[in-house]
Amino acid sequence: MGRLTDKAILVTGSTTGIGKAIATRCLEEGARVLIHGLESDLAEKTWNELDPERTSSDVLIADLADPAAPARLRDAMLNRFGKIDALVNNAALIGTGSIETTDPAGFDQFVRINVKGPFFLIKTLLPELAKSGGCVLNIGSVNASCGEPDLLPYSITKGALMTMTRNLGDTLHREYGVRVNQINPGWILTENELRRKREQGLPEDWPGAINNQFAPSGRIFDPGEIAAAAVYFLSDESGPVSGSVLDIEQYPMIGRNPSKEIQA
Repeated sequence: MGRLTDKAILVTGSTTGIGKAIATRCLEEGARVLIHGLESDLAEKTWNELDPERTSSDVLIADLADPAAPARLRDAMLNRFGKIDALVNNAALIGTGSIETTDPAGFDQFVRINVKGPFFLIKTLLPELAKSGGCVLNIGSVNASCGEPDLLPYSITKGALMTMTRNLGDTLHREYGVRVNQINPGWILTENELRRKREQGLPEDWPGAINNQFAPSGRIFDPGEIAAAAVYFLSDESGPVSGSVLDIEQYPMIGRNPSKEIQA
């Protein structure tokens, strides 16, 4: 028996990176999973990799910027699994932008995907989650606490997601019996992060040469390490935990002691 046996879980943005790792771990723990993404060929590849017999999963292509997407995802879950036990809001728009470079259209797109997307998915799935006594797990970022100068709109949306988690973690738990929690990952070595850093001019072997101010352990996180934490919040082991935000980082975000070299 796995820790998530027979639970029906929707993981958005689950064709790559953290979302794929969470979907993988959920299947390993006995859950049934709806894989979601934007690209049909990548979704098909992921589906074949994670569940080649297609006995415990399904896949749906949907743009979360589309107002019709939440209902499509809900219906896909019910048609395949007959219930919804958990929602993992992992899909997000990641990109650079500062106060100088961000225009209204770009800002709105971050909000549309990273804030409105999770909000209306929760709203649409809430009646089914209430029936199952289910839960929501939002995947945020440590950038929610402030963020880097060139990650400003992204960081703002992750801060909004964290407020959403705190608020709904209280109200939905009391009124509907639905728990809402959040994981804020630090720097994760995903396929997309590898590609982005190479595009920014870093060498092929950059993960092995990260300054210890960013990676005291000598490496950055693997997506599977985030998935391991996700299982706790999705399983019955977390009991009544709701409204919690877990930073998964290898140094304290607040109260960190910078080195003398950085101070100089």
